[in-house]
Order: sequence, then structure tokens, then C-alpha cells
Amino acid sequence: MKLKTSVALAILALGSNLVMAQKAVPTQGVSKNEILIGSIQDLSGPIAAFGKQVRFGMQLRVDELNEQSGGIHGRKVKLLIEDSQYDPKKAVLAAQKLVNQDKVFIMAAHIGTTNNLATMPILFAKNIPNYYPITASRQMAEPFNRLKFAPGANYFDQMRIFAPRLAKEKGAKKACSIVQDDDFGQEVAEGAEAGLKTINMTLAEKTTYKVGATDFSSQVARMKAAGCDMVIMGTIIRETIGTIGESRKTGFSPVFLGSSAVYTDLIHKLGRSAMDGLYGVMTVQNPYLDDASPQIRFWATKYQTKFNEEPTVFSIYGYQAIDQFIAAAGKAGPNLTTDSFIKALETIKFPTDIFGSPEAGYSPTKRQAADVSRLSQIQGGKWKVVSDYAK
Repeated sequence: MKLKTSVALAILALGSNLVMAQKAVPTQGVSKNEILIGSIQDLSGPIAAFGKQVRFGMQLRVDELNEQSGGIHGRKVKLLIEDSQYDPKKAVLAAQKLVNQDKVFIMAAHIGTTNNLATMPILFAKNIPNYYPITASRQMAEPFNRLKFAPGANYFDQMRIFAPRLAKEKGAKKACSIVQDDDFGQEVAEGAEAGLKTINMTLAEKTTYKVGATDFSSQVARMKAAGCDMVIMGTIIRETIGTIGESRKTGFSPVFLGSSAVYTDLIHKLGRSAMDGLYGVMTVQNPYLDDASPQIRFWATKYQTKFNEEPTVFSIYGYQAIDQFIAAAGKAGPNLTTDSFIKALETIKFPTDIFGSPEAGYSPTKRQAADVSRLSQIQGGKWKVVSDYAK
């Protein structure tokens, strides 16, 4: 009897030790005094302007946290950023370094659809969340994966909602498209087609361009020849400016509608008056220094003082990514793990903020925090909100 009892106690002790050993295994990127956040940006490629702004926005919120609060539950946040040059192959190398060498806790605000898709397998193999990617692709939330967390309305729904609404409002008869030849551009085109179908319209002419293209004369000529009076744009900065600029030169004057990828002050700053009239889908208000809101003016001035340049909507994306991370990591408690972080994200609600963002939140079955968007137009060299939120 004593032998059986001794054996039973030994087994219980062994099991207890195994449980304790499992609990003792630290979560990657979380130490006693620090949390490591990884991010991949384009800092020297075709959308480097965006990448720099996201980086500055993230750094501003990190610095605020560490300086004012000393971190999250006694842990300061450290930001580790790698440059992808907007190249998926370089993004993969960057992800491998951040995940396997630097051992970050999460990947936050990674910019670009194709780049995110290329790096997700590396993250997920090590149980690393892909958090708040700077792209509105459906694939950031679909198909469901517990490690995916997309912040806002996707490109497909943006175009599905606003392409038919604007076409009806402007009395458009023929719609064309110019989109980037990748996952991003395809989703914009598909969303527009789905939306236009509801009002018995189709895309009369579909044109594409390669990443890095600078000449859009052939695409504009094709759309003009097709007699299109509305153009759906799956474009970013210079492609938007180049397409509209070429159209103005040739007397082609359709209604231009872009996704949230065109909603940046760089469009009107670089393209100047030729960009007036462009419509862009958006969820977050661009922070102009002379904005009517005192809160936005204060925030924009603080950003400008720190980085010696005016903030943009991409600065806000970076700032919000860290701000929402702070809220969720704080709710997760002192024992921060991937599981506790995910549980916190699934139960927390992010309220409307000073930048006009809609209320957002995830759930155990939902990985897109918000599904509404609204429309702005460049008027007199600035973006002006011209619609309410819709979905």
C-alpha cells in the first residue's frame, strides 16, 4: 500500500513539475522589463513616404507610453522596424529576422497587401499575431485565423459600397478601371464590379499597371477611347497623380474614385490643383495643422515638433496601431502571453477617437475590427468629408 501511495505521489509531483515548467516558458518578445513589437515598412521603395509616416506615428505613441506611463504593467515597449522596399521577397527576409532572430511578440502595422500575405506563414508558424496591417485587403481577416487582426473596412467593400453610389449621384454611364497588377488592385476591381452590378453597370474598360510604373498614357488613352465618365482607381500615390495628370492633359475628365489607398495629403501636395475633384474612401480623417478640431491641431503640432514634418493619415494609422495595442496588452494583465493578448482583443471595444474613426472591436469569430467607411473629396487642395459612414 505504501509503495502504491509513493508511486502515486511521485506521478503527481512529476505532473506538477511539468505544468510548472510549461508555465515557466517565457512568451517570445515579452521579458520582465520589455515588450518587443516588430514592424515591416517600405522605407526606401515606391511607397516610402507612407512607410516613414507609419513609422513616425508608431514611434510617437511608443515614446508617449514609455515616457508618461513607464510602459505596460512595468514593461516598456520597444519598436523594431525593418525595410522591405515594398518587395515581398525582402519582406520575407525581414519577417524571418524579426521573428526568429529578434524574437518579437507581434508584427504590427506591416504595410502592403502582397507583403503581408508573403510573411503570414512565417508569423503563424511561431504563433505571432499579424496585428493592424496597413492594408485593407480582405485577406488580412479572411479566411479566419486566430492570429489575424485587421483594423477596418476592406478594399472590396469600400468599392462595393461607393462605386454604385457615386455612379448614380454623378449620372455616370460608363465606368473604367486602372488598378495595380497585384492582390490589392484585383480586390479594388472586384469590389467595384460587385457594386456596379447592383445598378446594372459593368466596367467597360479594365486597365492595369506594374508596381513602379511611371507612364500611364496608354491606360488613359484606352479609357478615354472607351468613353468612360467614371474611373475606379486601384492606385496609390504616384500612379494616382500620374493617371489624373495625364487625363487632364488629354482633356479626359471623368469622375475619379479611389480606395483608402489614395486618401493621403501627398496626393494634393504633389499633384497640386490637378487633383481637385478626386474622391477617396476613408475611415480616418487626415490631420491638417489648421484643422477645426483643437484636439487634432494639438496632436498634429506635437507630431510636427518631434519629426519636423506634418503628419498624415498614415501617421495616424501607425499611432492607432500602437494605441490599440496598449489598450489590449493592458487589459491582458501582467501575465502577457499571446493567448491573453488575443483574449483581450476579442473582448475590448475601441471607441470613436479624435480622428473620427468608427467604433471598432474584434470577437472570437470576427477578425475585422470595423466594416464601415465614408467618402472624401479633394476640394481646394484639401480632403473634405462628403458622406456619412456606410456599410
